[in-house]
Amino acid sequence: MRRPLLLALPLVAALGCGSGTHSNGADGGGGAGGGGAGGGSGTFHPGSVTASCKAGLPSSAQLVDTSHPTSTVGTGTAASCTAAALTTAVAGGGIITFACGPDPVTITVSSTLNLPIDKDTVLDGGGLVTLDGGGTVQILRFDSPNFQATEHRLTLQRLTLAHGKTTPMEAIPSAPAPCSQGYNDGEGGALYMRDGNLTVIDSIFVDNQAAPLGPDTGGGAIYMLGSKHGALIAGSTFQGNRAANGGGIGCLFSELDVYNSHFESNIGTGHDANNNDPTQCSAMNNGQNEIGSGGNGGALYSDGASTAQNPVNIVLCGDEIVNNAAGTAAFGGGIFFTSNNYGGTLSITDSTISGNTGGHWTNVMSGSVTNAGDAVGTNAKSITITNSMVQGLP
Repeated sequence: MRRPLLLALPLVAALGCGSGTHSNGADGGGGAGGGGAGGGSGTFHPGSVTASCKAGLPSSAQLVDTSHPTSTVGTGTAASCTAAALTTAVAGGGIITFACGPDPVTITVSSTLNLPIDKDTVLDGGGLVTLDGGGTVQILRFDSPNFQATEHRLTLQRLTLAHGKTTPMEAIPSAPAPCSQGYNDGEGGALYMRDGNLTVIDSIFVDNQAAPLGPDTGGGAIYMLGSKHGALIAGSTFQGNRAANGGGIGCLFSELDVYNSHFESNIGTGHDANNNDPTQCSAMNNGQNEIGSGGNGGALYSDGASTAQNPVNIVLCGDEIVNNAAGTAAFGGGIFFTSNNYGGTLSITDSTISGNTGGHWTNVMSGSVTNAGDAVGTNAKSITITNSMVQGLP
């Protein structure tokens, strides 16, 4: 078991060691390797340490060919890789690569990078680039006014996003506990996406923070809202991220498929979960008499109705979800998944889920699996667990 990641960025390069090496090339193919986060001499090893999806990865989890970039940040030296150059490249979208020299480089992001919503964007860090929010700003934002509509996609590959932090502004109207406390906004410490589709390959998200308290906000590293095709995560590491709900990833009305990835020490920082109970709270928030202030989903959080046209499922294959924590009196230290209409399914294959803390429950409509273990809180259509070690199950 790897020790928890501390806040100093140099330790990102010291974490773990693995079997795959992704160099600073602008190539395509391959990707989604395993082996933990690493890097001191140009090597880069995000992803699961020992678990592996035996069926292999979907074709959409392969690295995008970036050999012919739309733009390149830098001219070959670390000093040339500036925040200004990055801002210009991101604004233009397309395929973006980096030429920052042979050694790992950190670009400090002091103002959120707004992604274009009318085109695809690929950011390929080559295993050497860290985008650092400095503990003050959200790093990336894709904010379309639509909902489950666009086909445009953001791809992040061979990149580290660290120390992103939102500044929530919409405080919940003051009312005494157990009425909900905290905020209604401030989602996505490193990345916020509304309506866009997301692919993350061979990347690291470390020490990112979204709003710390609130029944409906979350996504310490990533928050997805109303995505038509959801998020695909492959060969990546999420460590030390935190938010009111969904310390690692938070999704609302968005599919979440995760392969060969590692989640550790992510925290749901809210408390007392979330419910609608007019007998305990007369105040209104989000059209409900809300009680509880979050804390659900230490590593992963997913909520929303699932339909044939817009499925909202969780698919896990070859993943490690270890030592994450839900908040006090909250649920799903590893996974929180509520399919509002019991239309979504939870699939766990070739994975390890252990050492997570928080409340748990399992409600399913069909199938032979009626207990998802004590790291999961879920309402689901059905659950499948195959070749996996899941805490609380024999």
